[in-house]
Amino acid sequence: MEFSAKQIADILEGKVEGSEDVVVNNLSKIEEGKPGSLTFLANPKYIEFVYTTQASIAIVNDDFAPSQALPSTLTLIKVKDAYQSFAKLLEFYNHLKNDKTGTEDPVYINDDVQLGKEIYLGAFSYLGKGVKIGDKVKIYPNTYIGDDVIIGEGSVIYPGCKIYADSQIGKNCIIHAGVVIGADGFGFAPNQENEYNKVAQIGNVIVEDFVEIGANTCIDRATLGSTVIRKGTKLDNLIQIAHNCEIGENTVIAAQTGVAGSTKIGNRVMIGGQVGITGHIEIADDVKMAAQSGVASSIKNEGTIVQGSPAIEAGKFQRSYVAFRKLPDLMLKLRELEKEILSLKKELK
Repeated sequence: MEFSAKQIADILEGKVEGSEDVVVNNLSKIEEGKPGSLTFLANPKYIEFVYTTQASIAIVNDDFAPSQALPSTLTLIKVKDAYQSFAKLLEFYNHLKNDKTGTEDPVYINDDVQLGKEIYLGAFSYLGKGVKIGDKVKIYPNTYIGDDVIIGEGSVIYPGCKIYADSQIGKNCIIHAGVVIGADGFGFAPNQENEYNKVAQIGNVIVEDFVEIGANTCIDRATLGSTVIRKGTKLDNLIQIAHNCEIGENTVIAAQTGVAGSTKIGNRVMIGGQVGITGHIEIADDVKMAAQSGVASSIKNEGTIVQGSPAIEAGKFQRSYVAFRKLPDLMLKLRELEKEILSLKKELK
């Protein structure tokens, strides 16, 4: 796809400085720009490259004033915020690139499935009975949609996803490849023979609007009731959300985090990679957890920042870590003091 400087400026509500007719068909970093490519300058650390880039168009902040001559082949598009504008353009390009419609062959669609308008169904998809698909939904190949699943308008389900029966996906969600939604929660009860009997998991999963779920993440169905991912939350790849958890609005969770059953996490919480969170606890709004933290008890104060395993307030953890690093020296001094004490005792005798 090709776009002229004028078309891009119209999309971004920017101002062209240079040729409005110059055309680009590729994107590039400013330091790697090539003829026919579009780039952007937002970080002052990269300003030197704007004077040498071979890119045809550069998006810059409207207060950018060159301190030397720019390449004669470079057209500028000035906008209020170059980074946000470039992100908007990427989203626009991605939408055009992935704007598929129609049904490929083969696809299995149960007789009582309700399909919206302008949808895309990739080859080898399976839609069970009672499924409801909203307008402009895209379901990529090799995806399983179980009985009575609801998928809201504008959502995208990438290849190889498995969405078990009764799950509900909201509007404008993005579910990346390999995600499993609605598998059984880890529910087992020991019997007198010290064996484990499976506890039926008859709840469901509810994913609200504007949620994004990274590749190979698993969200278990509830034993009773629902496992809930609230509006606007973003989950990275390889995350485990156990049964009956509730993740609040606009929370972000990085890769390889595991959340045990029946834990409730508040709104706008930020969780780093490889965090482990035990079950049946509550996390207040705006809490931040550093990577590899182990959270074993509720965090009730909003805005708390924790670190370590078991997790403690981040400032305390950092001070404790300084002391921990000094332990070998402290042990050496302690042994020296013990020797001096023994020597003094011998002299006193």
